Amino acid sequence: LQYGIVLDAGSSHTAMFIYKWPADKENDTGVVSEHSMCDVEGPGISSYSSNPPAAGRSLEHCLNQALRDVPKEKHAGTPLYLGATAGMRLLNIADPQVSDAVLRAVAATLKTYPFDFRGAKILSGEEEGVFGWVTANYLLENFIKRGWLGEWIQPQKKTLGAMDFGGASTQITFETRDTIENPRNEVILKLYGQGYKVYTHSFLCYGRDQVLKRLLSKLLQAERYQETVSHPCWPVGYNKSLLLSSTYDSPCTEKERPRLALNSTVTLVGTGNGNLCALHVSKLFDFINCSFSRCSFDGVFQPEVSGNFIAFSAFFYTVDFIQTVMGRRVHLPSDLKDAADAICATSWSELLQKAPKLEKRLPDYCAVSTFVYLLTTKGYSFNDHSFPNIAFQKKAGGTSIGWALGYMLNLTNMIPPEKPSSHKSMLYNYWVILILLFVVTTLTSLVTAICLLRRSKSSII
Repeated sequence: LQYGIVLDAGSSHTAMFIYKWPADKENDTGVVSEHSMCDVEGPGISSYSSNPPAAGRSLEHCLNQALRDVPKEKHAGTPLYLGATAGMRLLNIADPQVSDAVLRAVAATLKTYPFDFRGAKILSGEEEGVFGWVTANYLLENFIKRGWLGEWIQPQKKTLGAMDFGGASTQITFETRDTIENPRNEVILKLYGQGYKVYTHSFLCYGRDQVLKRLLSKLLQAERYQETVSHPCWPVGYNKSLLLSSTYDSPCTEKERPRLALNSTVTLVGTGNGNLCALHVSKLFDFINCSFSRCSFDGVFQPEVSGNFIAFSAFFYTVDFIQTVMGRRVHLPSDLKDAADAICATSWSELLQKAPKLEKRLPDYCAVSTFVYLLTTKGYSFNDHSFPNIAFQKKAGGTSIGWALGYMLNLTNMIPPEKPSSHKSMLYNYWVILILLFVVTTLTSLVTAICLLRRSKSSII
C-alpha cells in the first residue's frame, strides 16, 4: 500500500485524513480510500494569531497518530499536505503578516516529522469548492471505474453537484451546460479524457460560525446595544452574557462594529420566535441587487441548479440533527422550514433532554436550520422538484466527503487528463477468458462423459 496525509485546517478545527491505495496498481484506478482520520483538539489554526507556535504544537497529537497508522518503512515516501481554508482566508484579510507567521509555524512543525512534507498553503474558495466536487464524484466513481473484467469503463452517469458548509464559508459547485456569465465562476476540467465545465462559488462569511456572529451583530444593532437583548433564534430558557468583542473580532462583522467599549457585556435572552428568527437571518443575504441575468444572492451569478447534489459538512450535521434528534424527515423545502420552526419553538430544557451530548451547539440549531433553509431555497433556488435531489451525507463509500481527498489527488497527479491505458487490464482480461474457457470445456467434458455413460448402461440393459 501507498499512503498520503492531508491536514484540513478549517476555521473551527483541524482534521487529519490518511489515505491509502494499492501500490502495485495504477494510481488512477479509483481505489484510493480513507485509512484513518484524527480530529485535532482545540480550535482552528487561525485562532492562534497571537501565538503562532501553538498552532504547530496543536497538530502534534494527530501527527503522532500518523506515525503509528502509516507503516514505518512507508514514512519517507508518504506525501504530507496542509491546506487551510476560510478561517485563514479571513486572517489573511485582517493581517497578512500574522497569517504568514501561523503558516510558517505550522510548516516548521510538519517538517520535523519523517513524512514527505509538500507544503502548507491557504486554499482559495474556488479551489475548496472544486476539490470537494472532485472528491464526491471520484468516490462515487462518476469519472471512471474498473469493470468486472478489469477494463476501463466511462460511466454513463452524470456528475453530482457538491455543497459544502464550513465554519467561515460555504461553497456550491456543479456541472452545467448553461452559459456562465461571470468567468470567475467557471472552471474547465479534463479528467480521464473527459471535459467538464463546472460552475463554482465560495461565499466567505457564510460559514456556520460567521453566520452566527453576523446574526448576533444584527440583533445587537436592532436593539441598540442595550444591556439585555432578545434573541429570537435561541430557545426559551436559554440566556447568555458575552463581551461585545467576541462578536466584532472578525472581518465579517468589522464594518458593523459599534462606537462602544468592546469590553462591555451584553446579556442575550432566548425568546424562541421562529418567524422573527427567519426575518433576522434573511437580512444576512442580499436577494435584490443583481447585474447578471440571474443571481443566487449578494449579486453573485448562478445558473439554474440541475441534477443530483451531495451536501456535506455542516449541511449534513444540521439535517442529521433534524432527523435523529427531532425525529423529522427532510424531503421537501417545507419539511426543512417546518423542522426549523419546531426547533425554534422547543424550550431549552426540552432540547437538553433530547440531546444532552450536544449542549454546546444546541442553542444554535434554530438559527442554523433557518439559514440552511433560506440558503438552499431563496439563495440557490432549490424548489419542490430539485430539493429532493440533494443527499445530505457525511461519507461516500466509507470515506469522508470534503476537499481533502480531491486536493491530494490533484497534487499527486493521480487523476490524469487523459483516459488511462488499458494494457494492464487486457492482460487481466486474457486470464479471465482463459479461465472461463477452461471451466466451459471441463463442464462440457463432464456432461458428455455422463451422457455416454448413461447410453452404455442403457444398451447393456
